[in-house]
Amino acid sequence: MINRHGDDRRGGGRRVVLREGSNALLDDVAKQIIEQLQEDGRRPYAAIGKAVGLSEAAVRQRVQRLLDAGVMQIVAVTDPLQLGFPRQAMIGLRTSGDLERVADRLAELEEVDYVVITAGSFDLLTEVVCRNDDHLLEILQRLRAVEGVVSTEAFVYLKLRKQTYSWGTA
Repeated sequence: MINRHGDDRRGGGRRVVLREGSNALLDDVAKQIIEQLQEDGRRPYAAIGKAVGLSEAAVRQRVQRLLDAGVMQIVAVTDPLQLGFPRQAMIGLRTSGDLERVADRLAELEEVDYVVITAGSFDLLTEVVCRNDDHLLEILQRLRAVEGVVSTEAFVYLKLRKQTYSWGTA
């Protein structure tokens, strides 16, 4: 998932997320810095510098350039279960009309934390985090009410086995 939740939603801490569409060409040192931050977004610049062979100041400058360029962001990762949101689902949507407009409308919904335009049997995929099944039903009804949504199919998460964000540097 592009979502932003880190290696394990129970992992806490901050994670680095590369932004879609950045088209950045990263040198090996930048990739190593990103990998260090993907392991632990709170890792001190001095420790990163030691690992990649740069001074703390050089790492700080490079991280700031990566942030300013929109190549990555450093975010806090929460565990939805710990926050009272035990139900999660991926919802496939078939649409008609302006696909990007529909995607933008879905992205405005607070419970939707992931929207992607796809090629396949669904036009869009959304990920939602819910308080319970009634809340999921309410969200499904709101998704179906968005102009251009033709149908939905919910894939309820029973157990999360793996979720990583270590991609983007290979």
